[in-house]
Amino acid sequence: MSALSAASRERLAAYLQAQGLSAGQPLSITPLTGGQSNPTFKVTAGPRSYVLRTKPPGLLVASAHAIDREHRVMSALQGSQVPVPRMYAYCEDETLIGTPFYLMEFLDGRVWMDQSLPSLVPSERRAIYRDMNRVIAALHRVDPGAVGLDSYGKPGNYFARQIQRWTRQCRASTLPVNDAMQRLMDWLPEHIPPGDETALVHGDFRLDNLVFHPGEPRVIGVLDWELSTLGHPLADFSYQCMAWRIPSTLWRGIAGLDLAALGIPQEAEYVDWYAQATGSDPRAHWEFYMAYNLFRLAAILHGIAQRAADGNATSDDAVENGQKAGPLAEIGWQCAQRYAAARAMA
Repeated sequence: MSALSAASRERLAAYLQAQGLSAGQPLSITPLTGGQSNPTFKVTAGPRSYVLRTKPPGLLVASAHAIDREHRVMSALQGSQVPVPRMYAYCEDETLIGTPFYLMEFLDGRVWMDQSLPSLVPSERRAIYRDMNRVIAALHRVDPGAVGLDSYGKPGNYFARQIQRWTRQCRASTLPVNDAMQRLMDWLPEHIPPGDETALVHGDFRLDNLVFHPGEPRVIGVLDWELSTLGHPLADFSYQCMAWRIPSTLWRGIAGLDLAALGIPQEAEYVDWYAQATGSDPRAHWEFYMAYNLFRLAAILHGIAQRAADGNATSDDAVENGQKAGPLAEIGWQCAQRYAAARAMA
């Protein structure tokens, strides 16, 4: 869905007016970049601006594109230490614009895709990374029951359930899966670390899903909550830390860069910050968490490639991004081998 039809725009304008969000002003609707999964638009009505987030058209994977969950979790986190946009409305009526949608606050801030932050100086980069760490630690300290999210997911066995979910999706795909992905699907269920914890997890916490203040190194909004659930906080945290393992030449990573010169913390220091803030130390099973998350990311990108093959992709670079699944799985398999070797020596 790259644009709304004229009839959909008229119905949306009437809906906003009925909700008291437009004062009858004509609408300007423009697509926003990002949002591989759910088409996203900026809606302007006079001096007011909103974000319109929709489900994509076409046949969808079961449980995917859960914009109702995005709306629910961001509504629940209003006023917490986790900054989120204000929610204005959720609409399930597909007759308005052809798909369910919600409207939220448009945050006027900075969003970066390149995790090396080339436009900043070293001290600014370090401050940005420090605040990212603060926010994900704050998220994992949220008591789901206290914010009405105790039924937001199934507690326990998070790794087993997630591995099964993404394995099932990959095996149901009509596109071929590379050898590293096949090996990870077999290896991961047999090497899940002992113990379990449950927290509210974002599921896709990374730099480009955060909006920063226009002039301060401070997160003002965490976006794209489609994959959020109750899950293992260390799975969520280590997902973000994949950036230290993924080369910038492959996709959104910082591996191989001169981090000291850039002012970006090393992976170990970033993990230390999180451990200090939460009291949860992920280092004993770190390489497993990396292997798991690289598999999961590869599976997500494989799903994007499948949607592109099916003609349901929501982004022009869906095919290119889908092709990154194999190389990411290769890095994940290297992590798995390191974990297995370390456990064998323990």
